[in-house]
Amino acid sequence: MSAKHPIISVTGSSGAGTTSVQRTFEQIFRREKISAVFIEGDAFHRYNRDEMTAAMKEAAAQGNPNLSHFGEDANLLEELELLFKSYGEIGTGRARHYVHDHADAELYNAPPGTFTAWEEVPYGTDLMIYEGLHGAAITKKVNIARHADLRIGVVPVINLEWIQKIHRDKETRGYSPEAITDVILHRMPEYVKYICPQFTETDINFQRIPTVDTSNPFVARWIPTPDESMVVIRFKNPRGIDFSYLLSMIKGSFMSRANSIVIPGGSLDLAMQLILTPMILQLIERKRRTFF
Repeated sequence: MSAKHPIISVTGSSGAGTTSVQRTFEQIFRREKISAVFIEGDAFHRYNRDEMTAAMKEAAAQGNPNLSHFGEDANLLEELELLFKSYGEIGTGRARHYVHDHADAELYNAPPGTFTAWEEVPYGTDLMIYEGLHGAAITKKVNIARHADLRIGVVPVINLEWIQKIHRDKETRGYSPEAITDVILHRMPEYVKYICPQFTETDINFQRIPTVDTSNPFVARWIPTPDESMVVIRFKNPRGIDFSYLLSMIKGSFMSRANSIVIPGGSLDLAMQLILTPMILQLIERKRRTFF
């Protein structure tokens, strides 16, 4: 954690909705005139797309059928922790980009499924925000969670997470339902080992729960809409959270526990704006006090 160079980490698995949270942060940063450097978790995968396919086959041949991007063997977690540590200390560090698709290929002048070269992130930003799989990871080798000043988890209930992934991979990547199901099963051991424990470390969790039947996610024809969902917002430390204000501002919300508020799914962006804006401003004010 760093007063001079604060770090926000947004953690969630593929298809969980972390990108939507990032867009909310972008809105807050524009409104409050805060400069931020965005770090994508995919950039810290160990292998490019072709290398990962080969690594999975080799791992399976050696008795590990579950090598996936969820686990530490397929990621550069030590390099990610070094970036967190370096940014917190001096406001910069080494990062790169993963080229997801043809749009990225044009932007970065590199083929899809590859990485750009490592480079120093811009110095002089107000804060760093990470969005990816391992923003609160703790293993025997790394403790990334300790370097973040604000840790946020995005965690749909598992059936909804699968539905979102199935629809995204079918529409944007052309995968068959059978292939996506195989990927989900393949990743499950490392999901349980590496992803789930991080949500104990997060300061705030946003968990979307559908209010329609998702009992068989593999045949669901549509992703439940925000209006067909509720969101449970859990605070690790509720001290200082003005729940009365949130309840008055968000129609249809209620408290489910002393540290949790439940809101209509369509009010998620409003809730994040109300909750995260003062937290971000506190980080910026603390930063400014250290320099003056």
